[in-house]
Amino acid sequence: MSSPNKDIGPEDVTILIPTLNEEEAIGSVIQELKRYGYRNILIVDGYSNDRTVEIARANGAEVIYQVGHGKALAVKTGLDHVKTPYVLIMDGDGTYDPKDIEKMLKAAVEHQLDEVIGYRMNRENIPVTNRIGNRLISSLLSLLIGQRIKDPCSGMYLLRTDLAKNLEITATGFDIEVEIVAQMLSLGNVAEVPISYRERIGRSKLSWFRAGCRIIWTAFKLGWLYNPVFMFTAISSILGVAGFIIMIWQLTLRYLYGEAMWSPGWIFFGLTLLILGLQALTVAVISLLLKRMERRIIRLYRKGS
Repeated sequence: MSSPNKDIGPEDVTILIPTLNEEEAIGSVIQELKRYGYRNILIVDGYSNDRTVEIARANGAEVIYQVGHGKALAVKTGLDHVKTPYVLIMDGDGTYDPKDIEKMLKAAVEHQLDEVIGYRMNRENIPVTNRIGNRLISSLLSLLIGQRIKDPCSGMYLLRTDLAKNLEITATGFDIEVEIVAQMLSLGNVAEVPISYRERIGRSKLSWFRAGCRIIWTAFKLGWLYNPVFMFTAISSILGVAGFIIMIWQLTLRYLYGEAMWSPGWIFFGLTLLILGLQALTVAVISLLLKRMERRIIRLYRKGS
């Protein structure tokens, strides 16, 4: 893709909002977006049983129904309908301020970013349990992927549409944000910009424990898929160190107390762990070389397109 047009404005962004029973907030969210000039508003509804769809249409937004259930499938459904160069995904509960979209778009254009995440500054409006979970998930994802991301669970983020349409979305729920970040980090450039975060309108439908467990599992899964070097290195370290310790322990017993005190079985077990660790390390090195080759190919492809 060529360099982004410096004159990109609100008309070049589709605001994609997944909804499920957001009748208390969706009307004001749409009106606020329009006041800032955003007219391409796509509501992807998850079969609400309140007046969400009616209110959204009355306020001039395009409404479609998602295929399947869950936030991830709502995002996937919506992406198929986006025709603008950029798509901004945000929650429809009134927590995000549309005035922040402009600086997110500016950062994407000026720095040729493929994803811009809104880093929530007003942390007091985030429940304590969610803050703790987000911090843990942030640390885990940053460790697995190799780039520091402070707020991977943010509900407002901007994507380049052409890349977003090619994402391999396997998530089904609120772990969609983590999956998108992981894939974008492996394929392109990602950055965060500070945004405000307001108090939610209406009742939250998120089970922090269930969603947190799913997001952590997704982070491990994506680390395995997109950063196998780290995973294999961790395995090789654990196995290799364990095997080395066992062998040193047994050899020390033999040296200090004689042949009767050591165990050939333990020596064989330690040697096996050490060999497995060395094999995992070899796989990690090969994975690293392949990963670097993949990124070079992607960069060359993007420069030529």
